Amino acid sequence: MKLTCTLGALALTTALAAPALAQDAIEIKYTTASVPSDLHTRAMQVFKDELEAKVPGRFDVQLYDSGSLFGQGADLDALQRGNAEMTYLSFQLIADAIPEFSLLTAGYLFQNPDHYRAFLASDIGAEFKAKVSDEMDVQLLDTCYLGTRQLNLRKARDVQTPADLDGVKLRMPGSDAWLFLGSALGAAPTPLPFGEVYLALQTGTIDAQDNPLPTVEAAKFYEVTEQIVLTNHLVDGINIAISNETWDQLSDDEKSAVTEAAVASCDWNNAERVANEDRLVDFFKSEGLQVTEPDLAAFREHVQGAYFNSERAEAWPEGWVEQINAMAK
Repeated sequence: MKLTCTLGALALTTALAAPALAQDAIEIKYTTASVPSDLHTRAMQVFKDELEAKVPGRFDVQLYDSGSLFGQGADLDALQRGNAEMTYLSFQLIADAIPEFSLLTAGYLFQNPDHYRAFLASDIGAEFKAKVSDEMDVQLLDTCYLGTRQLNLRKARDVQTPADLDGVKLRMPGSDAWLFLGSALGAAPTPLPFGEVYLALQTGTIDAQDNPLPTVEAAKFYEVTEQIVLTNHLVDGINIAISNETWDQLSDDEKSAVTEAAVASCDWNNAERVANEDRLVDFFKSEGLQVTEPDLAAFREHVQGAYFNSERAEAWPEGWVEQINAMAK
């Protein structure tokens, strides 16, 4: 009888433990405003697959795109409030929260994807990530290349210098750092959520938008525009961020697995974006768009002058511009 009771107790314990074990996986809601066809959206699946391969069953990664869980700009709040665990975080949103880092949003600063990663791996990069963690309550895992941003105009026009953009309603994301860049380019920056850009171009609510060429393709902006101007004004990167609330509950091995999965997803994204940029000029021409090259020296001088002569430059960490320039390859 004692053996029967023991076996019964063991069976009950096992039955109670089963659902607990099933719930043991760490939930990660990974959210973005970008569309499913965009490369960094697809890179989220790479992250999920890589993480599952490294630590099978340890994480329940749930992917949300197109702002289906949280709209653009609201995803950071979601991480900070514990309503989501991961998102892509732009340098512009970081600069809005920590003004000294507006340096990292300056046009014509970073030269290529490796330049971003060299910065993050440096001593000043470690200082940057630590301050973001302390003040924004998130960890930055890696920077994915979004592409080099170009101007995309609804109606074709002769654009040689920033003066030729005077009065052009240029859609920018709604943060101060993005709007400053639009102004530095010589245009009239107009804040608008990403999901509304296609219709706004179609109806003439805005005259232009700026994005890397792969995004222009993925969001089909080429269907409602006539021209791309290759200003190369920003080598754009976006950071994979995870909330500190989630990060702090991970073991060292789990943190390594999450970081390595993030790096793998950026590796995939970066290779795909570079390959796509190489082919897209010809694609857009085949779709009937004019692809033109302005006076890049005039744009670079105007944009850099706007930043270096602004009040925001007074808050930049001393010596960082020189150190970042020295990291370029």
